[in-house]
Amino acid sequence: MSVKPWRSVLYVPGDKPRAIEKARTLHADAVILDLEDAVAPEHKDAARGNVKEALAWRWPGPLLVRVNGLGTPWEHSDREMALLAGVDGLVLPKVEDARTVRDLHLRVPLWAMIETPLGVLRAPEIAAVPGVAGLIVGANDLARALRTRPHPQRLPLLQALSAVVLAARAHGKVPLDAVFNDVRDAQGFARECEQGRMLGFAGKTVIHPDQVAAANAIFGVGETEAEDARALLAAWQEARAAGKSVATYRGALIEQMHVDAAQEVLELWEATRS
Repeated sequence: MSVKPWRSVLYVPGDKPRAIEKARTLHADAVILDLEDAVAPEHKDAARGNVKEALAWRWPGPLLVRVNGLGTPWEHSDREMALLAGVDGLVLPKVEDARTVRDLHLRVPLWAMIETPLGVLRAPEIAAVPGVAGLIVGANDLARALRTRPHPQRLPLLQALSAVVLAARAHGKVPLDAVFNDVRDAQGFARECEQGRMLGFAGKTVIHPDQVAAANAIFGVGETEAEDARALLAAWQEARAAGKSVATYRGALIEQMHVDAAQEVLELWEATRS
């Protein structure tokens, strides 16, 4: 099985040509060119032109476009431009209905943003749609809709965050954690990345170049973790060669599920070496 890393997924406003060009050099696992929230209404057309031009460039990883939502004046023009220009995937904001997603008949992977209470409740149905590649949490809109108060550990949102991870993982889709707003707070960003990985997210959506390296490190595989996975596999292979059905590693019983997890760790480590 080939593992595609999604450790860092960088949002770049579509009306910022210099930022778009710089994004190709920042080592994010994927980039989202944004035509929605980051672009004022009077700049939508210019941003669409910038994104169309950028889609013709060579990018080191997947290039996604966040289009304006259903029912907006720009939705059809955004989707048509992105599809004709050869985008790697579309990010659709405020998805709340699996039928709507299914009826779009898109020819590219769709990333559904879960950023409303109804979206969270219907996340399993949305994730089950064949064309959906992953779920992206939009925590700012979700927190506002839930009337929560800010909390450094995101306690008011934990149930919703876990629900999105559960829905995505149940259907073999990629769960991506929400952005961290304070680009000056590196410590807080790292803490939130650690929490996101603990919850089961594959990576973090980021809004600033300085956040990319930290997300890559925390959601990635370090040398120590890779070495531990190799040692576990060696213990398993030694036990199997001796005719045993189970093995122990560092005093703990290991079974096939632990072997599968170790192999996935090494595949991710290999995928992020270049």
